[in-house]
Amino acid sequence: MRARRLIAAASVAALAVLSLAACGRSAPSVAAYVGDRTYSVDRVNEIYEDAQAQYAEAVRAQRSQLGTTATPEELRSSVTRQDVVNLLISVELGKRVTAEKGIQVIDEVTPEQLQLELQLPATTEYVQLWGEWADISTALQRQLPPADLSDDAVMAVYHAIEKTGAIPTGLSVAEVRQAFGEGGFVRSATALSSALREEAEKAGASINPRYGRIGVPSVVSTGQSLVFYSLPYISHDGPVTDISTPEPKATESTGAVTP
Repeated sequence: MRARRLIAAASVAALAVLSLAACGRSAPSVAAYVGDRTYSVDRVNEIYEDAQAQYAEAVRAQRSQLGTTATPEELRSSVTRQDVVNLLISVELGKRVTAEKGIQVIDEVTPEQLQLELQLPATTEYVQLWGEWADISTALQRQLPPADLSDDAVMAVYHAIEKTGAIPTGLSVAEVRQAFGEGGFVRSATALSSALREEAEKAGASINPRYGRIGVPSVVSTGQSLVFYSLPYISHDGPVTDISTPEPKATESTGAVTP
């Protein structure tokens, strides 16, 4: 499957989870807990630093061929530690859901297909994790019944994409619905989030307060390029329930986004 066939995997429903302190699991060296599985802060840093190092090496090599030197800013990838935590937790929850429901995950997306869009070498563990998550989320969305296309779901996805700068800000619900078209990717994403919510509750998933809300790694096509974004769905403070709709504002263009 080509990378551009990936559909958005945005989480909309709130996943109720306990804080680290409340559930008695608050080791500062642990980034997150999912059931009996733990993800250390060192593990997160290892994946993050590997991505940064390989990105810098690739940029230096490219600039060397051009006879120029990259600035320190140009040697830094946009990948964050939060992005790494998002992937690790989403992959683990996704594996649990597919196993429980007997859903087969087919190896369709390779790191090589994603490296250009993610702007990282395929050899980085970050890109390899993304390929694994792409297969898991695609398998789930193919099998789960699509959810209703509510205004809250539409606007939650919109606000997440809005943060990337890939769509104009301040759009009304009507304008967003027009930009999203039939919104099939929102329906399937909402169904996915519901499945992950249930699994997170069963596993007692929780995260270290040093990180922000965990978000589903998501991607959507603008028709010209892929936009990678993340919609929060697990917070160390508890459920994510504040999904607001902004007041309508005049805009020049809606900048359509399609799955």
